[in-house]
Amino acid sequence: MNIGILTSGGDCPGINATIRGVCKTAINHYGMEVFGIHSGFRGLLDKDIEPLTEKSLSGLLNLGGTILGTSREKPFKKRLSAASEDKPALMLKNIHELGLDCIVCIGGNGTQKTAAKLAQTGVNVVSVPKTIDNDVWGTDVSFGFDSAVTIATDAIDRLHSTASSHQRVMVIEVMGHKAGWIALYSGMAGGGDVILIPELPYNIHNIGNTIIERLKKGKPYSIVVVAEGIQTVDGKKAAEYIAQEIEYETGFETRETVLGYIQRGGSPTPYDRNLATRMGGHATELIATGQFGRMVSLQGAEIGSISLEEVAGKLKLVNEDHDLIVQGKRMGICFG
Repeated sequence: MNIGILTSGGDCPGINATIRGVCKTAINHYGMEVFGIHSGFRGLLDKDIEPLTEKSLSGLLNLGGTILGTSREKPFKKRLSAASEDKPALMLKNIHELGLDCIVCIGGNGTQKTAAKLAQTGVNVVSVPKTIDNDVWGTDVSFGFDSAVTIATDAIDRLHSTASSHQRVMVIEVMGHKAGWIALYSGMAGGGDVILIPELPYNIHNIGNTIIERLKKGKPYSIVVVAEGIQTVDGKKAAEYIAQEIEYETGFETRETVLGYIQRGGSPTPYDRNLATRMGGHATELIATGQFGRMVSLQGAEIGSISLEEVAGKLKLVNEDHDLIVQGKRMGICFG
């Protein structure tokens, strides 16, 4: 059996470990042949592939990024005119001509949606969830999330010392357009005093009062963790807006820090290396047993799978009843 494997969407720690998990299992255990598809779904349109061997997989476990490259190509997106290129038809034609029996798609929500559509055309598809945002529906955790939380938590830890030294408020912005998982987990792990996420509304007066009350209790500095996707006014960036509003509300000197793409780069944590390896191996097992049209998922402590039809178009968001939020409120942390 010939397997094609691609990575699509944003880069993320652990992609290469997943590629390694898929390929080593396929080559060594099942005797399959594996071909790397470059630049995501664009590679299927351009027939840009290369064979992957044991030698190709050397040194991948701790390597960040993706050796296959990536893109945000969406071949099923409707074109503006009827004369536009029929990308789905071209992709199917190329898959047939390349002799690929199955496509493994590694990616986030957009990739899962495209993978589901590809499966509906009759192509054998297995997908693996990849995102630092942890918002892919159907899996408890996606690889890349732990790495991003670790990086963000380390940054928050470092901000504590400068905030304490200068007795000021520090606002740190982490990734998360629609889901606040990184802000919640890193904010709690890093000892944030205020944590703002897109799923929960906030009142700037409550935030100001929280910071003032901390000062009255002899705590002259505060750490505010915000997800980039929280609601602001006039299109202002999250950290910039919250810092300005806090200064206005409290009169306290406030500074912002935006982590940005640092959260997506570098080596994956040991947890993500192991999760990616397990997910990659299970993807190959699904192929070997003919279970196509499914996404690998972590369910509790076990690796399983779920139908791509159930996953496509859904987001896993933070619920206000999440135990970290409930416990955080009990400890006096402000969530808005």
